[in-house]
Amino acid sequence: SVETDTIMYGAAVSACEKGRQWAWALQLLRDMVDGSVETDTIIYNAAISACEKCVEWVWALQLLREMVDSQVDRNTITCSAAVSACDKGGAWALALQLFSEMADVRVE
Repeated sequence: SVETDTIMYGAAVSACEKGRQWAWALQLLRDMVDGSVETDTIIYNAAISACEKCVEWVWALQLLREMVDSQVDRNTITCSAAVSACDKGGAWALALQLFSEMADVRVE
């Protein structure tokens, strides 16, 4: 079922995050989109966190944009991971801009 697929992919993306396997997390997310498997905030958060842990801030921001484009809700965890990815990557100006944007749209 679609719900089972989402849960299984979510567990796999989460495992990639914990193992700092950002590229695999992104590939799984791509496979979900290509296979028309429903994505959600939790799965995107895990993928963004995987990027954050590996200082892949450009990819973290790309995923954040995809969330907006796909109308997937963002939350505090999403924004915190993206801001942290930018900070760790030395892109502090982008981190501040992102923080400001998130405050403007009142992400909870």
